[in-house]
Amino acid sequence: MSEVIMGILIATLVVGLTGVIIAVLLCIAGEKFKVEVDKKEIAVREALPGNNCGGCGFPGCDGLAAAIAKGEAPVSACPVGGEAVAEAIAAIMGTEVEAGGRKTAVVKCAGTCEKAVSLYEYIGPKSCSLAQNNPNNGAKACVYGCTGFGDCKAVCPFGAIEIIDGIAMVDKEKCKACGKCVAACPKNLIELIPYKAEHVVLCSSKDKGVEVKKACQSGCIGCGLCARNCSEGAVEVVDNVAHIDYEKCTNCGTCKEKCPVKIIT
Repeated sequence: MSEVIMGILIATLVVGLTGVIIAVLLCIAGEKFKVEVDKKEIAVREALPGNNCGGCGFPGCDGLAAAIAKGEAPVSACPVGGEAVAEAIAAIMGTEVEAGGRKTAVVKCAGTCEKAVSLYEYIGPKSCSLAQNNPNNGAKACVYGCTGFGDCKAVCPFGAIEIIDGIAMVDKEKCKACGKCVAACPKNLIELIPYKAEHVVLCSSKDKGVEVKKACQSGCIGCGLCARNCSEGAVEVVDNVAHIDYEKCTNCGTCKEKCPVKIIT
């Protein structure tokens, strides 16, 4: 056997042995450092819609799936999937969907361009948060009213908010109750209420009735007629504005009928 052939055989043997050694080492390392995969987490991830919108408060669907599997988030945490996804995940986790049901956002202001009094012409960036640095927190006489520049619309990943006649309006059919608009509103005008709720007080002014009427034609005057006539005790006037407790509300409509300024709609 020539020296050339012998050299080739030796090289082949060395390469082969090296490959075997590397394969063995990789197997050992893989076994030692392997990450245990939670089968429930995988199943939950597959049940989620995959929008990765972040509306649940977690970094995408992967983050939410991990949190649900660990018990750190409720099975109904996905705002996009709704009840169907919540029930599917509940079956995977062996639990039940928490009571409460679907919710929707509502902007508690009815101060349109026609009804709200303006103190001056606003000139500057069309940003609700930046407008708070101006006199009276913006051009409207009501310091509590919707600025109407659409910070909430800009952050809504579902296109559920439009600015109509100077105020933000929520399309409840598109809204997934992710809460991003709630966090974006510098005046705290947006609230998440039950989707099935039929009545809402479209005002957030804490001023007394006389001052409210000076600033807006559609404002709660804090008269308390709604609260006094609610047989379920679901309405309460706090800081001169009515609030509805939806856990007590039966949607009877008495508050709407008794409201003299028709601000409960």
